[in-house]
Amino acid sequence: MEETNINPLRNSSGHLEKVSECLRTIAHPVRLRMVQLLMRGRYSVGELAVSCSVQNHMASEHLRLMQRAGLLKSRRDGRKIYYSILEPSLVGLMERVEAMFDGEVS
Repeated sequence: MEETNINPLRNSSGHLEKVSECLRTIAHPVRLRMVQLLMRGRYSVGELAVSCSVQNHMASEHLRLMQRAGLLKSRRDGRKIYYSILEPSLVGLMERVEAMFDGEVS
């Protein structure tokens, strides 16, 4: 087998469990849409709820799950809470996954 510059497989159960949890967290259409929006900048819960056609409490729950997974950060500004992407590699992951399906007609 030819050697490459790719890092050796990280196969510890702890590492793979973290990867699996991250992918499970974003594997929901509403959360994927939220990440797409957050790739453009910060948004409030209400703005994300409207853009994703969900109620505020559901948007908050989706955001809380992603924040708990270390993907997002939040900042309070008065009565509003704004979210943005904390984990920079999330942007690259989204771009790569979306590129896999570019050109497909739904």
